[in-house]
Amino acid sequence: MPATIDYYFSPVSPWTYLGHERFAELAERHHATVRVKPVDLGKVFAVSGGLPLKQRAPQRQAYRLIELARWRDHLRLPLTVQPKYFPAPQDAACRFILAAREESELAAMRLAGACMKACWAEERDVADEATLRAIATEQGFDAAALAATAATPAVTDRYAAFTAEAIETGVFGSPTYIVDGEPFWGQDRLDFVERKLAT
Repeated sequence: MPATIDYYFSPVSPWTYLGHERFAELAERHHATVRVKPVDLGKVFAVSGGLPLKQRAPQRQAYRLIELARWRDHLRLPLTVQPKYFPAPQDAACRFILAAREESELAAMRLAGACMKACWAEERDVADEATLRAIATEQGFDAAALAATAATPAVTDRYAAFTAEAIETGVFGSPTYIVDGEPFWGQDRLDFVERKLAT
C-alpha cells in the first residue's frame, strides 16, 4: 500500500529548498501521499534546543556556508548562500502555502517550491505580500483569492496546529519527513526515505 509522508518544513530553510524537488519526485515515483505541513520553526526551536542562525557560534555559521555551497554544487541547483532577504520572517509564506493546500497537496507543494526558489535562487523577499502574490500568479494561482484565504483565521489556526503537531511529534528541524511514523530529518536523509518507501 502506498505510504503517507508528513512533510514538516520552513519555506525559508535552505536545506528544505535543496531537497524539495528531489523529495517531490521520489514521492511521486513511489505513489506516496504527501501531507504538506509548514511550521513556525522559531517555536519548534524554542522547545527543542535549536538556535536561530544569528545566535549560533561563529564556527557553526561559517561551516553552514561551506556546506550550503558544497550541496549547491553537488546537486547543481542555483543557490545564493547569503541571499539578500535572509533571514526573513516565514509566516506570510507559510499562510500562502496553506491557502494553496485548500486546492490540493500538490498545489501546496508547487507553491512551496516556488517560494523556496524565490528566496534562495532569485533573492526575492518572501515575507512581502506583493512578492508572494507575484509568485502565486507565476504558478497559475488566483493571487487575490489565495491572499484572501491566507488571511483567514482558519489558515492561521491550521498553521498553529501543524506547529503544535510537529512539536508533539518530536520534530526539531527543517525539513523533516515522517514516513508511516518514522522520522527522517534533513534533505541528506532522502536516500533513507526512498529506501523506506521501497519496502
